[in-house]
Amino acid sequence: MQKQQGFTLIELVVVIIILGILAVTAAPKFINLQGDARVSTLQGVKAAIQSANSLVYSKSALAGVEKGDTDGKATVDIGTGIALNVVFGYTAGEVADVINAVDMSTDDWGVTGTGGTVKIQQIGAPDLCFFEYTQATATSLPTFSSKNADGDVISFPVAADC
Repeated sequence: MQKQQGFTLIELVVVIIILGILAVTAAPKFINLQGDARVSTLQGVKAAIQSANSLVYSKSALAGVEKGDTDGKATVDIGTGIALNVVFGYTAGEVADVINAVDMSTDDWGVTGTGGTVKIQQIGAPDLCFFEYTQATATSLPTFSSKNADGDVISFPVAADC
């Protein structure tokens, strides 16, 4: 009698089926494509706000209102026919001003807040998938931040948060 030196076709098929079942059940836990997509979209909106702020500051400087009055506040025409409120030359941290500066759709984005800080979040995204825009002060430029599950301030959300 000869000694068997390999696997039968049935054994190989069974192993492939088991690996397929494991891949179907385990892969979605390791591949968070939706979270990555949401983070990328948030980064795109952040970049749009930063670009708009560069243009707004340029318009403010050309109009001579980049310092504002005593509290740094002024308005500037950005070419849309709407006077944009600025603080120290940058977009004010109010909902209407951020929406107007970026021409953002409120059908897709939730923009909330007041008092100089605006929270931007995609409609339907998890609670931790957001960032906040805080208007400029006399000593600092506008900032962008987020918060993690512990309430700690972080620079930007990660895919696990989204």
